[in-house]
Amino acid sequence: MFKNIRIIIVIVALLTGILMSSCSQYRKVLKGTNITEKYATALALYQKDDFHRAMTLFDELLIYYRGTDTSEKINYYYGYCYYGEGDFLQAGYYFTKFTNTFPTSKYAEECQYMSAYCQYMYSPKYSLDQAISVDAIKQFQLFINQYPKSKYVEKSNEIIDELRGKLETKAFEIAKLYYKIEDYQAAVIAFKNLLKDFPDTKYKEDAYYYILISSYYYALNSYENKRNERLMNAKDAYSSLYAAFPQTKFDKDAKSVLKNITKELSKVADKEKSIKENEKNKNNKLDTKQKS
Repeated sequence: MFKNIRIIIVIVALLTGILMSSCSQYRKVLKGTNITEKYATALALYQKDDFHRAMTLFDELLIYYRGTDTSEKINYYYGYCYYGEGDFLQAGYYFTKFTNTFPTSKYAEECQYMSAYCQYMYSPKYSLDQAISVDAIKQFQLFINQYPKSKYVEKSNEIIDELRGKLETKAFEIAKLYYKIEDYQAAVIAFKNLLKDFPDTKYKEDAYYYILISSYYYALNSYENKRNERLMNAKDAYSSLYAAFPQTKFDKDAKSVLKNITKELSKVADKEKSIKENEKNKNNKLDTKQKS
């Protein structure tokens, strides 16, 4: 047991010595003036995924090699250093800067894709603001338009679908929220926009159903002079649901809502008939009075 402990202590001591030696050598290069050595050290650190120390050297080299052929490679590595550190915001900035500065570079296609990819990596969960996701979709679409035969096109399309899925889910949840807080007019509009913006949405059947019940409740809460028109809209929503989904999973509830719509329409019709009869009787009495 003690022998094993001694072995571990020796190994730790050796590793510590190597690390200290490495750190000492790095500090020597960093403080030195030998640019060639700085560049070679930066590349070696980059290859070892030691992005933080590599980036520190590249940062200095960017200024020294500005306007030279070497500047292109340093800028390329610099963006990946930020990416390797998980700083996708800065990485995206430098990948975009690269494509603008070196549009004819052999790395331009890759960096444009990585710029969009960093935006994607920065995209939040669907419940948060999706402005970044929208921008990422635009960037990927621009990339596909510019490089339609790129090896990154397939992955770009997959990511676009994923991001659109976030937007789709957020749109559905917002529409449901309007329904839950009983803002039925806003719910109808939101669900219709969902169907318009995402024609193949996985929430299509639910959206049609919520349009039906939201339209019904909106009609019930309307002024009398608007109720008939809005009940008819609800009836149309029922027809739209069954046109899209003849075997809808909401069949029982939907038919119950239709039954209520029919009753309400009947009430409106009876009331309108009663009003007309009262007006007719009033006019008849007035005519009789005038004749007498």
